[in-house]
Amino acid sequence: MLKTHACGLLRLRDAGEHVVLAGWVHRRRDHGGIIFLDLRDREGIVQVVIDSAKAPEAHKVASEVRPEYVIQVSGKVEPRPQGFENPDLPTGDVEVHVEEVKILSASRTPPFQINEDIPVDEALRLRYRYLDLRRQRMQRNLGLRHRSIMHMREFLDKRGFWEIETPILIKSTPEGARDFVVPSRLHPGKFYALPQSPQQLKQLLMVAGYEKYFQIARCFRDEDLRADRQPEFTQLDLEMSFVEPEDVQSLIEELLTEQVEKMTGKAIWKKPFPRLTYDEAMAKYGSDKPDLRFGLEFVDFTKTLENSSFRVFSSTIASGGQVKGINVPGGAEFSRKKIDELTDFVKQYEAKGLVWIARQQGQNEDGTPKIRSSVSKHLSKEEVAAMFELADVKEGDLLLIVADQPKVVAASLGNLRLRLGRELGLMDDDVMALAWIVDFPLLEWSEEENRWKAMHHPFTSAVDEDWDKLETDPGSVRAKAYDAVCNGAEIAGGSIRIHRPDLQSRMFRALGISEEEARAQFGHLLEAFTYGVPPHGGIAVGIDRWVAMLASEKSIREVIAFPKTAQGVDLMVQAPSPITDEQLRELHLKVVD
Repeated sequence: MLKTHACGLLRLRDAGEHVVLAGWVHRRRDHGGIIFLDLRDREGIVQVVIDSAKAPEAHKVASEVRPEYVIQVSGKVEPRPQGFENPDLPTGDVEVHVEEVKILSASRTPPFQINEDIPVDEALRLRYRYLDLRRQRMQRNLGLRHRSIMHMREFLDKRGFWEIETPILIKSTPEGARDFVVPSRLHPGKFYALPQSPQQLKQLLMVAGYEKYFQIARCFRDEDLRADRQPEFTQLDLEMSFVEPEDVQSLIEELLTEQVEKMTGKAIWKKPFPRLTYDEAMAKYGSDKPDLRFGLEFVDFTKTLENSSFRVFSSTIASGGQVKGINVPGGAEFSRKKIDELTDFVKQYEAKGLVWIARQQGQNEDGTPKIRSSVSKHLSKEEVAAMFELADVKEGDLLLIVADQPKVVAASLGNLRLRLGRELGLMDDDVMALAWIVDFPLLEWSEEENRWKAMHHPFTSAVDEDWDKLETDPGSVRAKAYDAVCNGAEIAGGSIRIHRPDLQSRMFRALGISEEEARAQFGHLLEAFTYGVPPHGGIAVGIDRWVAMLASEKSIREVIAFPKTAQGVDLMVQAPSPITDEQLRELHLKVVD
């Protein structure tokens, strides 16, 4: 090799050794007769010293180099002079006294600073991603990703799992997100689909008797993108035979706990992970992926106010709506302008407004709490006192209330809770609040399609005692599904699968999928289920999202080597892009404007 040591791994123990290093010039400082270079490779940075009196030829060459030049140096490792150590560098106790310098490759001036951690426009970073990846932040993130994936493989191998690859070109199915499709040149008019997940394939591996499978799977979904979504993403995918939900959960809980404790300085909020039912999570936080690092839980005033003379409350309740609020400690100090901003905020989530009641210091002459409120004339003192008692409102606190249909209350109040959690500094980034959400509904009603849809996917099993209600009361059927959530994001999702063909057929019927459609789309699975299927279940961990959390990054683009923009565009290679007319003809395709 062109190097004997990595730059970032030199230590005092190497003093006196002759080394050959190769890497990028991170910084250059010319002090006349002596030039100092910070030389960088993947492992880190070390200072090299070129003295014109001792190595005149090396000094001459070093005079020509600039940041991001690729060079090779040879020389002796020496302790730094006393008082000149750099405690901020792992190599800060040593330097290399250079005897020879070779320029391996010159560099133009980069479009942004690589040797400084300063904000750079993301579009520019993605256009020059190969340069952005040189920056220490990105190398740290991708190193963490590597260690996380290696740990997953070693962890599962020790527990008897086999890593098995499944195809990238598969069959398109109607359920789930929109597929990416690939035209077949050899079969005109027919298409492969890129897998949204290896769901059916891993179930077939259980039919085949492999019992414990995993893979680091590439998945593809043609859906609208956000900071935590990409059209292609990576997940730890696994499946196990002869298991109950608790078996899968305990395995993943141990895996995630080890990753947090071994790879970060973060603390886990509670061990073992708390378990909340879907209904509990929605009732308290308005979300099935609640951020549990702070309180501000919902308080339900619906029963208390069903006979209120305030028509906004009573008429909402009469029409099947809810009245819920959150108590903001110290919020009575909020200005009217601030409260108006919060009111406009909840309107983004279709709430009609925000009722607020601030509890002031002291009491009225009749002993009731003093308040400042937008609706003080409409609520009786008894109603206010009852609400304060339910929400444990102290002097100086602020009660914020939304009255609307359940979905609107959950979305508006849930997002308001998250906003206040951020603004009040209640979210500790050094805490990982991991929890399990269980007992999801099996089905959800789609107004758009006028039918029931699977909340997770059509292969999820119902809770045993709920199968009898599938045809008569489908909305009340609970799923044997479970999600791992952390700090307001879903980290992993899984379920126990249907393993009986009769139950799978019933599930398809509940989803409005006819027998003919089921045979056409899932015939291979239904046939396989007639040959003896073990009870089985599994889970998928979103690696991009999980590593971003471990790295304290807000966007998964910061932990993916070559991500796409929020519009699904690769700015570096300019994809997607047109293909030639000849390629279109070969694929029997025509582009229609």
